[in-house]
Amino acid sequence: MTEADFLNVMRGIAGSWTDGDASRAAGFFHVDAVYEEPPKQQFYRGQKTILAFFTDVMSDGPQLTMKWRNTAFDPKTNVGFGEYTFARVKQFHGIVVIQFRDHKIFRWREYQYQSDLGWAEFAGESEFSCTD
Repeated sequence: MTEADFLNVMRGIAGSWTDGDASRAAGFFHVDAVYEEPPKQQFYRGQKTILAFFTDVMSDGPQLTMKWRNTAFDPKTNVGFGEYTFARVKQFHGIVVIQFRDHKIFRWREYQYQSDLGWAEFAGESEFSCTD
């Protein structure tokens, strides 16, 4: 898997959430994937279970938005990460560590923090300078 492949998946995930397309979002996940927010605040095993979770989240309430802030990928280990902002009724800034298998997300482990602050205020002096 290349960095370009990784970025395409990341853009696809964000676009799927923003478009409210649960099926497309779940399609980026391996059939045996694990989606987790430790310590098991959220824990879903398998693409079908992840699809059900995404469908439930996307079916109820206002439009979702997701935007990646910083990403990186190591093609030797097929592991990447991304900082993100996810908003709906509440806004979260977070980071996810992702392992890929067969060009699909095999492990998704996210850590997030609810905040009404904009990204630059939230990240503060540690904000990286990068382009969209």
